[in-house]
Amino acid sequence: MIFQTIELKSGIRLHNLHYWVGEEAKEEDCLMASDKAVELDAALGSHTVQYRETQGEESDKFLSYFKPCIIPIQGSLSSHVTISGYKSNQTTMFRCEGEHVARVKEVPFSRSSLDHKAVFIVDTQSKIFLFSGCNSSMQTRAKALDVVKHLKENRHCGRCEIATIEDGKLVGDSDAGDFWNLFGGYAPIPRDVQDTIMTEPMTTSSNKLFWINKRNLVPIETHLLYRKILNSDRSYILDCGIEIFLWMGMTTLVSERRTSVTALEDYARCEGRESIARSVILTEGHETVEFKMHFQHWPKNVVLKLYEAGREKVAAIFKHQGYDVTEIPEDKPCQLINCDGSLMVWLVDSGSVTLLCTEERDQLYTGDCYIIRYSYVEDEKDYHLFFAWSGQNSVNEDRVAAASLMSSMSDSVKGHAVVAQVFEGREPDMFFLVFKSLIVFKGGRCMAYKNFIFQRSDINGWYRKDGVALFRVQGLKDDCMQAIQVDLAASSLNSSSCYILQVGGSFFTWIGSLSSQSDHNLLDKIMDKLCPMKQPLLVREGSEPDRFWEALGGRSEYSKEKHIKDWPADPHLYTCIFEQGLFKAKEVFSFSQDDLATEEILILDCAEDLYVWVGLHSGVLSKEQALDIGKMFLQAGIHQDGCRSTETTMYVVTEGDEPSFFTSFFNWDCSKQSMQMLGNSFERKLAILKGVSQKLETPDRSLRKSPSPSPWSSSSRRPGISSAPTTPEQRAARTFSSASTGKLASTLSPSSTLSRSSSPSWSSTPNTVARRLFPPPLHAPLEAAAHVVATGTPRRR
Repeated sequence: MIFQTIELKSGIRLHNLHYWVGEEAKEEDCLMASDKAVELDAALGSHTVQYRETQGEESDKFLSYFKPCIIPIQGSLSSHVTISGYKSNQTTMFRCEGEHVARVKEVPFSRSSLDHKAVFIVDTQSKIFLFSGCNSSMQTRAKALDVVKHLKENRHCGRCEIATIEDGKLVGDSDAGDFWNLFGGYAPIPRDVQDTIMTEPMTTSSNKLFWINKRNLVPIETHLLYRKILNSDRSYILDCGIEIFLWMGMTTLVSERRTSVTALEDYARCEGRESIARSVILTEGHETVEFKMHFQHWPKNVVLKLYEAGREKVAAIFKHQGYDVTEIPEDKPCQLINCDGSLMVWLVDSGSVTLLCTEERDQLYTGDCYIIRYSYVEDEKDYHLFFAWSGQNSVNEDRVAAASLMSSMSDSVKGHAVVAQVFEGREPDMFFLVFKSLIVFKGGRCMAYKNFIFQRSDINGWYRKDGVALFRVQGLKDDCMQAIQVDLAASSLNSSSCYILQVGGSFFTWIGSLSSQSDHNLLDKIMDKLCPMKQPLLVREGSEPDRFWEALGGRSEYSKEKHIKDWPADPHLYTCIFEQGLFKAKEVFSFSQDDLATEEILILDCAEDLYVWVGLHSGVLSKEQALDIGKMFLQAGIHQDGCRSTETTMYVVTEGDEPSFFTSFFNWDCSKQSMQMLGNSFERKLAILKGVSQKLETPDRSLRKSPSPSPWSSSSRRPGISSAPTTPEQRAARTFSSASTGKLASTLSPSSTLSRSSSPSWSSTPNTVARRLFPPPLHAPLEAAAHVVATGTPRRR
């Protein structure tokens, strides 16, 4: 039994309880393990999630606890009372699979145990051989090297040779000769036979729900699953194919829970899936995200918040105890980035960009799109952070052009470039930090928005210097403040904030009753920015003059609750791939820096922000394409209750260009990013293991690839016609059509796939003017993509 506790950033503790069953374990021992798991769960207040793990079919979550791997030992614990390690004079053979977790199984030392799909380790007295099947992925080979390192350190005390053999390559390789001599000479390996038994649970047509009535299963006929079906005094079994869930109500007794667990095991045994399907046992109120995703509109849990009013009570208690406490300091934003850099802002208009002057760069309009470049120095390295900001009322044409132009502009700078797509109303703190002061007006400067407004004859709310406007004042600190123009109505007010009301040439500053002193300090500073030399009339909530309400169109209800920022979300890492027309994602548990494999695209999901990490050998051709992958991830609704908005802030981080605000999520070791260690993930780990500094070809850090003559080159197109795929799925499919071999075989759930037929409404084809500005990088030909797919190595520029 393995018990794991995780404390989230919100302070909530999650308990995972796994009980592992060996393939030769006795039935009475299995029953005892499940009974003890129920007892431990009851002792912890029924707050645990229980997993039944069977040997050879362990979940990735379970295997992630053990680095680098688990190697089951033959026999029982009683026969291994003193376990001092492996026998050094015995030759053993292991089969390794898995890319982010190693699945290791000891197999008979025989040529018949070899195949083309996996990686095999033959451990002899003086040398460890690693045989890589021709159909195994590079990540699996790299993960197998971790097992080799483990065997070298624990079985051979670090003193043995390491030999690597590649399936099908024998010419001039003495290690390969020594390897095949162990089996009596070389002989071809039979062709792999596709395993159909393992895929049957994955193809379950629909979920099955049963009510447990005294170990008897009563089917519940329902087309869609809803939370209200589950009663607190009953237990249910939900069969989802690869996983079988047991849900137990909060008021069920311990004896009933034991009976339910037995019914679950009986059901899996009768279905013939006891050793294949994974069993997950959970209690009401502690459901996993994977379980909730099978239900329609699962209600969200209400998280209690510490309101600001409690701060004064705490201060009063300390003062009563004799402590000199005048005021509890407010939470300050963490220093995410060096704020002493330089800022440049471009307006996107009809596919072209116009650089704004210093006086205009901190004034954005809701009908426009902008490209912001912030350059700064960190650890003696030059970094460039690009934002493509889209106003709430901006047209789709400008949004698409902004993403394309930003991607190309980032590839033209020297240094480490990171791009981000940001939408009005969802800006991260870092966006405001680089501006220091910012004013967002209603209206727009670009021609596309003006034409759109004039066609509708709707200019209501458009900011005019002599008009009426309402601004919400906010800020992270004294030198980082914003004034955001909101709808001219009393309902736009909030007691937690401060506002500026402009009525012609006069101004009101409105202070909400729940606003803080720091908010009050920002009012004067933002007024000097908005309209200097003007003296506003200070108005406190509850004492507004009639003229104030008349300018807002009359009194009306508005929010009077204290706005408290949510707890930061715990990050989750996912590996992504586009395979056979479907976008797939799989979570990487207990992740670390080593999980960032150069052949992969990984997504770090922080709820409010999304980071798309692109390996140099992943096959992605542009940062724009990486943004498309992030959008598909958001639409798939991975690890969320339903689909998320595609307006979540997304960053694209290229391998080797990781900024500190990304590396802070890892225990980052800069030496692992040394440019002296190049090549794919297997070559890098092998060089470290052998103590050799490889000098391989340096991949181009830019995601752009040099164009080569092809039928799809720009010279063969008609003017103004783009042959690039018009949807993110089509562009991703072009890159990943064959690069996905051996990467991801299963998805998180059926809802985590996005078919090509259900493509989103937004298009990502840049217009003709954008192509004239940056023609070569935006449309890399298919030949360059095919080269990356076939070899895993980008061409030299």
